[in-house]
Amino acid sequence: MKTWMAKKEEAERNWWIVDAADQRVGRLATTLATLLRGKHKPTFTPHTDAGDFVVVINTDKMQLTGDKLNTKTYFRHSRFFGSLKEKTAAQMQTEDSTFIIHEAVRGMLPTNKLSRDLMKKMKLFKGAEHDHAAQKPQAYTLPSKKK
Repeated sequence: MKTWMAKKEEAERNWWIVDAADQRVGRLATTLATLLRGKHKPTFTPHTDAGDFVVVINTDKMQLTGDKLNTKTYFRHSRFFGSLKEKTAAQMQTEDSTFIIHEAVRGMLPTNKLSRDLMKKMKLFKGAEHDHAAQKPQAYTLPSKKK
């Protein structure tokens, strides 16, 4: 008996649209990472890109729990002395809210060449409009949040 392995060419890719309004960043990121890797499919293979495309809208309306808006910091460095820049999550949300969810999902994927291909399948938009209507994305219902 041979073990069956999924191939990249055989993968059936769906397009999902996810509304990030009033969703918590961490919970949303785990769902997006699962969809991008294809772990929700019975044909999941760890070394193959068999996941789906994901369009995320309303990233400017996401929620961070606790005091993360003021305490969570994002760092940039250009490898020159004294060039370390830091911004809080509140500053990043006003400047570029897609960056927050991008970094959260990137941290939940494996660090290899495959993750770079997976990240290209995630399309992020600040508002409710997106330019992927031709792909006919289906609405993905997120698990309900507990209060």
